[in-house]
Amino acid sequence: MADKPKILIVGTADTKSDELLYLKSRVEIAGGEALIMDVGVLGEPPFTPAFSKHDVASAIGVSNADIIALGDEHKAMMRQAEGATALAVELQKRGSIDAMLAIGGSMATDLALDVAEALPLGTPKVIISTIAFSAVIPPDRLPADVMMLLWAGGLYGLNSVCRSVLSQGAGAVVGAATGRDRAGADRPLVAMTSLGSSTLKYMVHLKPEIEARGFELAVFHTTGLGGRAMESLAAKGAFAAVMDFSLIEVSDHIHDSVLSAGAGRLEGAGLAGVPQIVAPGGVTLVDLATWQTVPEKFSKREFLVHNRLIACAKLSAEERVAAAETIAGKLMKAQGPTVFIMPLQGIDEWDKEGGPFHDEEGLAAFAATMRQGISPPVRLIELDAHINDRAFAAAVMEVFDGWLRDGTIPGP
Repeated sequence: MADKPKILIVGTADTKSDELLYLKSRVEIAGGEALIMDVGVLGEPPFTPAFSKHDVASAIGVSNADIIALGDEHKAMMRQAEGATALAVELQKRGSIDAMLAIGGSMATDLALDVAEALPLGTPKVIISTIAFSAVIPPDRLPADVMMLLWAGGLYGLNSVCRSVLSQGAGAVVGAATGRDRAGADRPLVAMTSLGSSTLKYMVHLKPEIEARGFELAVFHTTGLGGRAMESLAAKGAFAAVMDFSLIEVSDHIHDSVLSAGAGRLEGAGLAGVPQIVAPGGVTLVDLATWQTVPEKFSKREFLVHNRLIACAKLSAEERVAAAETIAGKLMKAQGPTVFIMPLQGIDEWDKEGGPFHDEEGLAAFAATMRQGISPPVRLIELDAHINDRAFAAAVMEVFDGWLRDGTIPGP
């Protein structure tokens, strides 16, 4: 960058003044320009921030006194989050900031996640938090490109432990802002979901076909945050089309797996009107954390240990039906062109005949439920093939090419 990257530092200046000023100094040492936004409510900071708590309140047409008058800590910080988000977005649109760096405990982290979600993809977002990676942060609160650092030893006051973390965060955000590839996409982007190619192989067949038509393909790994990232970007209009072929996160959510992508999985593209082709890859199983105690309902279930992090339990026929009902309900909410392709010979590599999760009866029950649950304008294609067969990829491209011809998907 020709100029110093401008870093918006977000935090409560009344309680974290030393930490914010230390961050400012480290950003400047790293070659950036630091602009502090005070998101505190009650106290007065011992320095003058670039953007005061009054500026934050004014961004949503209220005063700091109005926010204080709410008389409730949670309500006050929710309004402060609205103001901080509105102000940050406006600053980014004006070119006044290039990146965001936030610090805090649970309150400030809650606020910072809102700000990060509202900033565009590609704007570097670093959050240094005492609850980074914590289970209290649900998948649907995490922006697609956020970076988080655990603020070890940072609850109260500066010390050698937290200075180490803060300095790394400052260096990370300046480096991200400086090294960011600003060229952007030169071709329309298609999103696809999948598991690894040992389980779902269609991406190998489809990637060259999609690229040959002048599109770029981004494949999202459906292990919780991957599906969440895809949904978030789809809802913001990032994709010309979505090929959502790995729906294991839907069954993961139903069964309270830590690999859930949130309750809104399989809804972002549809509600945004993005053309989507959907298939039920992976809905033969539920993913569980290998290191956690197995839930009682799965204790006598057949398991496949994928690695030291993830183990997979086979779904019963009844559970597959429940997943199909959920999937059909979500598809029927879609506001844009939607096609569901049902591969009648299997939906992941492990459910082939002789495989560990083969269940012909369960697959048939799933297909029957989808048949009953889907109606126009959602289109159902029943395909006498396995999801990993080339015939599946060919059926996908037939739909895609039809949409190209009729203008549903604008050509590149």
